[in-house]
Amino acid sequence: MHVPFRRLALGSAFGVLGLATNASAQFTSNTTQIPSGNPFNNSFSESVNFDDIDEDGDFDAAFADGGDCCNDQNRLWRNNGGAQGGTIGFFTDVTSTQFPVISDDSRDIEFVDIDNDGDADLYISNTSTNSNQTNRWWVNMGHAQGGSLGTFTDQTAARWVGIAAAGSSVANSMKLASGGFIDWSCFCAFGDIDNDGDMDLFHSTYGGTFAGNVPSRVFLNDGNGNFAEFNPSGFQLTTQTISNGNPGLWCEGTQSHGTTNTTGQFCDVADTPLGAELGDLDGDYDLDVLQGARNEVPRIFTNRLSETGSLAFRDTTAASFPSGHSTGGGHYEQELGDMDDDGDLDIYGLNWLNLTDAYLKNNGQGVFSAPTATNSSGQDDNEPEWLDYDNDGDLDCFVAGFAGPNRMYVNSGAPGYTLTFVSGVVPTNGENSLAAAACDVDNDGDQDLFTAEDAGTANLFLKNSTNTVDTHAPRIFKMEQAPSRSVGANPTVIRALIYDNESFYMTAQQTHTLMYSVNGGSYTATPMHWAGGNLFRGTIPGNLAGDICYHIESTDFYGNTTVGFDRCYTAGGAGSVSVYCTAKTNSKGCYPQINFTGTPDSTQSSGFDIKASNMLNNKFGLFFYSTAGPNGVAFQGGHLCVKLPTKRTPVQSSGGTGSGTDCTGTYSFDFNTYLFNGGDPAIVAGTTVYGQYWGRDPSFTPPNNTSLTEGIKFTVQ
Repeated sequence: MHVPFRRLALGSAFGVLGLATNASAQFTSNTTQIPSGNPFNNSFSESVNFDDIDEDGDFDAAFADGGDCCNDQNRLWRNNGGAQGGTIGFFTDVTSTQFPVISDDSRDIEFVDIDNDGDADLYISNTSTNSNQTNRWWVNMGHAQGGSLGTFTDQTAARWVGIAAAGSSVANSMKLASGGFIDWSCFCAFGDIDNDGDMDLFHSTYGGTFAGNVPSRVFLNDGNGNFAEFNPSGFQLTTQTISNGNPGLWCEGTQSHGTTNTTGQFCDVADTPLGAELGDLDGDYDLDVLQGARNEVPRIFTNRLSETGSLAFRDTTAASFPSGHSTGGGHYEQELGDMDDDGDLDIYGLNWLNLTDAYLKNNGQGVFSAPTATNSSGQDDNEPEWLDYDNDGDLDCFVAGFAGPNRMYVNSGAPGYTLTFVSGVVPTNGENSLAAAACDVDNDGDQDLFTAEDAGTANLFLKNSTNTVDTHAPRIFKMEQAPSRSVGANPTVIRALIYDNESFYMTAQQTHTLMYSVNGGSYTATPMHWAGGNLFRGTIPGNLAGDICYHIESTDFYGNTTVGFDRCYTAGGAGSVSVYCTAKTNSKGCYPQINFTGTPDSTQSSGFDIKASNMLNNKFGLFFYSTAGPNGVAFQGGHLCVKLPTKRTPVQSSGGTGSGTDCTGTYSFDFNTYLFNGGDPAIVAGTTVYGQYWGRDPSFTPPNNTSLTEGIKFTVQ
């Protein structure tokens, strides 16, 4: 839902290629329910985004205008349902009364709650192509601001902190007296990069001449919506550009254009991105960066917060992508989404194969497959948007075409999860679409589309006529195991990866709740907040003592609800227990989890239960362990999380319901009982144990017909 950028076509290869699946027209261009005419709907629109600005239960739309044309006024269309008392899905332009009167050259507009007060603020990415300007902060005046909810004021000067001062990489010559700095930004992404509970900024730039020498930057939120640069190098540029051999600013190593190094010695933070995405690509509960590149290859920067305990990024492009993952030029955008329902983020790469689109699947560890070209995509496209247009539960993809027609790609679903162009689904009337956003604007159960149109063409409302309410609940794919801890003021942070059959910008606006109980008591509810991409974050008070169990409940806009499995930890005890390593999804697409209750104690006859969930029902399994240390190597379709030699406990059958074709199976083993009864006399107080569950998964081809959970580490009292 972003990255629009008007430009000359890079070639004439925009003929319709390949086979297409035929379908009846499912989207119609609706002109009666949106504003029309000058100035409401006739600009050079570059981006569109949805949020409920006035919290009345419907989605409003904001457009970034100006583009290559000129400085122009961004626009706000209010949905007339809810508090307005009109018909939901009908829009009125309220720019003149609810937006700042500012004309700028905007490429993107993003809703984000920068000040943690619960309402949607706005961030506008601008370019200095026509006049020097900065990106802007527009703050929603509801809640903490004490004003009118859904009305925005420009607070750009106050929200940028320390620009060109000590610790900033911005050259003093690039600083603007009115706030911010001169730049050429097409899209910026938000997420809780440092895991402190607020939304930080990844600021990408393509540079004024597309030379690939102006750096992207990272800005951290102070919790109140003020943003200072994260620049651990301390290096400051003398001009707008960065040179090879300069420090990598926010990334480990020194700048080296086009580097293939993945050890942290070199990185490339300066190319020509027209888009960037944040998401947990490798399943370690922190946000990584996928940065596009118009002229170069797109890059991945892996967040090392979980590995090192401190915020750091490493350029892992050559390790994350196979050779030839992107060719030619014109890579205008890319989008992250779980297209194969396996709990990780895959990529739709626009024009990634020399003006041909492609998708790349994630193996769960942040390593991507070779690109699969999509048919009928040999044209100059501008933006993809994930949505489930046919409400069958998986992600399809809409492509906004700049030099050719808009198109819809249908997902085949299991087992292959391929994307195929389906003709006749969306109207094609010679649009100049630069962006698209999917949202159920009329609350009829299916996802509609808005497009941002170039060259004074009216923006489009493509109304979905499926008229079938979505029945697919969100998927809580993976939830963080909290370690045992002492009682204290700091909360226990719980993060999770959550998906639904829509873009994660929409999943972010659903209801996600962290439920926790103490010593078997009733559950208390506290919100899970969107942390960017596929990542959500909640906290449990740190002053609680005892056995604390928790799970997540997620409900979409239509009441479809998923209740996750419980995980537990001990607060105030002497035990030290943690979960580490990454499991691999089993043959049913479920993520095998390990958790525990109680405290490991060799003198107790019971009380430390090590459990596994999301296992296949009615299949044999066992808990095995080692005292040799942790591991994380590939093994029979999963990851062996313990070092050899190992010892195994008695075989058991997974309990649960069903016939063995689902993931309701669980294992539970009391390690205290095992030790107390002489199961392993070598394990005494002070011994550290590393363990893991193994379960049979006959659907996998031998010898990989096993399922392995995460690892668990504990020290016996």
